[in-house]
Amino acid sequence: MQERSSVGELADRLRGELDRYSPGGKLPSSRALVERFRVSPVTVSRALAQLAAEGLVVTRPGAGAFRTRPTRATAAPPADTSWQEVALSADGAADLVPRSVDASGVTVSLAAPPPGVIEFNGGYLHPSLQPERAMAAALARAGRRPGAWGRPPMEGLPELREWFARTIGGTLTAAEVLVSAGGQAALTTALRALAPPGAPALVESPTYPGMLAIARSAGLRPVPVPVDADGVRPQLLADAFRATGARVFVCQPLFQNPTGAVLAADRRPQVLRIAREAGAFVVEDDFVRRLAHEDAGQLPRPLVADDPDGVVVHVGSLTKATSPSLRVSALAARGPVLERLRAIQVVDTFFVPRPLQEAALELVGSPAWPRHLRTVAAELRARRDAMASALRLRLPGLDLPHIPSGGYHLWLRLPDGAGDASRAVGSQTEAAFTAAALRAGVALAPGRPYFSAEPPAAHVRLSFAAVAGVEEIAEGVRRLRAAYDETLPANRSTA
Repeated sequence: MQERSSVGELADRLRGELDRYSPGGKLPSSRALVERFRVSPVTVSRALAQLAAEGLVVTRPGAGAFRTRPTRATAAPPADTSWQEVALSADGAADLVPRSVDASGVTVSLAAPPPGVIEFNGGYLHPSLQPERAMAAALARAGRRPGAWGRPPMEGLPELREWFARTIGGTLTAAEVLVSAGGQAALTTALRALAPPGAPALVESPTYPGMLAIARSAGLRPVPVPVDADGVRPQLLADAFRATGARVFVCQPLFQNPTGAVLAADRRPQVLRIAREAGAFVVEDDFVRRLAHEDAGQLPRPLVADDPDGVVVHVGSLTKATSPSLRVSALAARGPVLERLRAIQVVDTFFVPRPLQEAALELVGSPAWPRHLRTVAAELRARRDAMASALRLRLPGLDLPHIPSGGYHLWLRLPDGAGDASRAVGSQTEAAFTAAALRAGVALAPGRPYFSAEPPAAHVRLSFAAVAGVEEIAEGVRRLRAAYDETLPANRSTA
């Protein structure tokens, strides 16, 4: 947050001083700007890049930054885009599912909060937890590989497909793996491949808002199946298949988002059997396997590892454990569906850029990779415990039914008294608490976008991965106390 703020401030200062230089004139050197404004070289570089993007300066490697020569501006007539309202909705009456997409449940965890706001809504590791040095070294090595900038195989590099198959386990082979551009893209490909527009798609309730957005943008109708502390409830899953005739069920069996639940051992074969009897696919979103905490113990294998019949379409990603920009994932499946997945992915994106695949391969094959995973496992456990302890101390009125041993968030239920009169009241309280938290300097994720239908109660999700450390967690929970007292005065405790 401080870095983003200082970049903007420096760009503003330099923008205001450009009139001092004649067109084509050279600006002070980066070293001089560092010393004058007392900022880092990275801040100077990014500020100059911002001005270059605005067309105000041009940078020449080894020479410096120069003011551009102004061009004569011509007045443009006022734009009128009102015609698009008709064009975008003229044929909407024929759509089984509206084509408009609500991305708010996704953007809440992607948008950078304002300076000074603690990021309890983030969906990625804080930069201090990302393996930046190892990724930089991997990218440098990848760039020197023979053919690194050439066209890769459409299915992905064979070595990377082999690595994914080996880490997934079971009898899965590299031939049954496709390299995709991140988990979101892989899920989009899977849902488009497995169900036609207008069809129902069974989803966990609650579930990841980004997946709900994918389903709706593909014209599918998300149908909720409740989860509890042991994952999706098999009997309700079977009932939902019978009632809807759905041919796809999307689930997160490991550290489910947002509840953190792990699908119980006795339920795993039941889910596969129920789907197989329904003639349906299970899309397994294994998004956070590499963010298990230090005390997680042995993890269950992916569902696809125990599925010889091709029921499961598996999605696994490197992004959550590395960086938002290392968008490399795997789509794994058995049988004819693999060719459909491949065809849709090729039509949509051709292939994942080869330098990115080469860098991912270099990273996971380096000694730094297991060290990084161990460091993150220990750090996430410490942050989870710090947040849970702070919530119990300062906000005992918030119900924390489950503390996960993996992932990066906690799922909290607001007091029952806030929403028992009606669901509308609960929703209003959730929105009021979220808004009050932001005023207090904390960004969090409201629970409503995690439900495909009416939620049973008001919830919020708090992330502990995107903050700087346990001190920021303590300060964030302290601020939340003020928001709690403002919006839920009837539930104040003596804490």
